[in-house]
Amino acid sequence: MRDPLFVNGAVVRAPERLVLRGGRWTLIDIAVRYGVWHHPRLGPVLIDTGYTKRITEGRERSVAMKLYNAILRPRLIKDASPIECLRRCGIMPEDITYIVVTHFHADHIAALCDFPKARFLADGAAYARLSAMTFRQQLHNGFFPDLLPKNFHERLISIDTRPSVTLPYGLGEGYDLFADGSCLAVPLPGHALGHLGLLWPSVSPPLLYATDTQWMLRAINEDRAPSGPARLIYSDRAAAEASIEKVRQFAGRGGRVVLCHEPSDPNARHEGRP
Repeated sequence: MRDPLFVNGAVVRAPERLVLRGGRWTLIDIAVRYGVWHHPRLGPVLIDTGYTKRITEGRERSVAMKLYNAILRPRLIKDASPIECLRRCGIMPEDITYIVVTHFHADHIAALCDFPKARFLADGAAYARLSAMTFRQQLHNGFFPDLLPKNFHERLISIDTRPSVTLPYGLGEGYDLFADGSCLAVPLPGHALGHLGLLWPSVSPPLLYATDTQWMLRAINEDRAPSGPARLIYSDRAAAEASIEKVRQFAGRGGRVVLCHEPSDPNARHEGRP
């Protein structure tokens, strides 16, 4: 079983203290990653898509999107978008048949429109709730529906339609995304509606992509989840704390944890080379 690769496509600069309780005021580059994993039967599968120029450029962007960009000021890394990285490996957008959407924040869905044949594995109930919200509610939840393909609903495969499984390593209940035990969806609520991680139980050591459970591994391992403004992002604080503890216990059992926004490189030997 091949390990998934995690590619840093952009960075957001912020004080370390914002994402690590008791951290420094020094500015750090917070990564914005997406993943690429080769399923033995289905070929390359994307895990989210990171940021693209749909966030940072274009007069056609909504006022809300321009405001979002002005506040966070993400810096795209040259030639590191999913399209560009995959093409260097001879993989065309049409070759991607599945994209796992871990949640619907803008930094995870900005390139979905670039993959015209992909089906989307995501939390269908969360998508329905977000779609029914008012504009202000969607903005509060970091959801920009204009980033989604117009036929997203028709291409959506809700994870709760996949086989349900009891996850190993004390991770609770989850879903077998491809019905073969290769990649399991791990609900990790709290950060956002429908937020989930992914577990590859057969790689060595077992790998949990805990997505946005926290921004830094130190915040999980050292029990230093940030307070203040960062906590305002949580959709459910109590659920977020329970998810952090679940990930901490998995790591304590020898599992490998990767986060989307960890500033240090989780796979230096791989990153940028799917």
